[in-house]
Amino acid sequence: MAQRVYLHVGLPKTGTTFVQTVLWENRPALAEQGVVYPGVRRREHLWSTLVIRDRPGLERRNPRAAGAWDRLLEQVAAAPDGALISHEFLGAASAEQAKRALADLGDVEAHVIVTARDLLSVLTSYWQEYVKHGFDSTLDAFPATDELGDEWGWAAVDLRGVLERWGASLPPERVHVVVLPEPGAPRETLALRFAEVMGVDARGFDFEEAKPNSSLGVVEAELLRRISPRLDDFTSALDRGVWIRSYLAHDVLVPRGGDAFLPSAARVTDLAARADAAVDAVRDGGYDVVGDLDLLRVGAVPDLRHPEDVTESELLDAALGTIATMMGDLRGIRRDNTRMQRELAAPPTRWDRLGERLRRLDPRR
Repeated sequence: MAQRVYLHVGLPKTGTTFVQTVLWENRPALAEQGVVYPGVRRREHLWSTLVIRDRPGLERRNPRAAGAWDRLLEQVAAAPDGALISHEFLGAASAEQAKRALADLGDVEAHVIVTARDLLSVLTSYWQEYVKHGFDSTLDAFPATDELGDEWGWAAVDLRGVLERWGASLPPERVHVVVLPEPGAPRETLALRFAEVMGVDARGFDFEEAKPNSSLGVVEAELLRRISPRLDDFTSALDRGVWIRSYLAHDVLVPRGGDAFLPSAARVTDLAARADAAVDAVRDGGYDVVGDLDLLRVGAVPDLRHPEDVTESELLDAALGTIATMMGDLRGIRRDNTRMQRELAAPPTRWDRLGERLRRLDPRR
């Protein structure tokens, strides 16, 4: 049975996908150093967060989704030494949900890991992810709810709240805050810091499979936000993830590039104050901090555009470019389908006929 279990619970947009990809792709090397990363695929960690947070509609996700948490717990129990469960949506859990999840782990040495960066960067990036999933709240109105358990609400991005809810029953030395390194640091720095918390040396890990989560420009983000209400039939998680996020956002709009953006000046001031309060809470809480805690403060703010400044002319130009790109994609799909249909309809070759004769001679084939 596992002696120690690490729960990585957020925050979103703090390099979580990068860390998860690196560790998932290096699971054999991770296990050699005593930490099992359970699951048949990473999506089971996402499904488990839905179970833990009592989110509705679980049965529509996948027939196996409802049992994901139990399956992870079984593999954790079978781990000879340590185990890692990781998904940024865990951070949104209520105190009661977090307490229940920790209790489900049984008699183990539980640790909570929170990756963190300044709140302005987190919220601006997370709004963009929200828009990529087909939602249309404006940047200054996001997050729209304070509902605990809601992965798109304040609970998910509130560092102080996440630490208080998940760390309530743990000694502070077992609650770890891993601060994102300064811009320009080697890309593997965050993963190395994260692994170090678990007592793992990741310097020999393969980092090639970890791809960046590319950003939308301000015009493209605003265009997608305005398109989303018209996609009223794209309501399932599959539709939002495959067609809106992966295809429309990442395949079509991200390659256009574009300018970075920020919330309004008033919102920036509010987020800076919240960030300062979070830094004070981390210091007062006595948690284990890896990295420079002051990097969690909102520093000098560059002069960037706001999505509300995007003009109708810019939106029209982006929309026309998007239509042209999609037309090219559709033509490519049509050509591929035609080619495959022709290949399937092609007359059998001499080798096909020989194979058929052999099958008739030997029914076991």
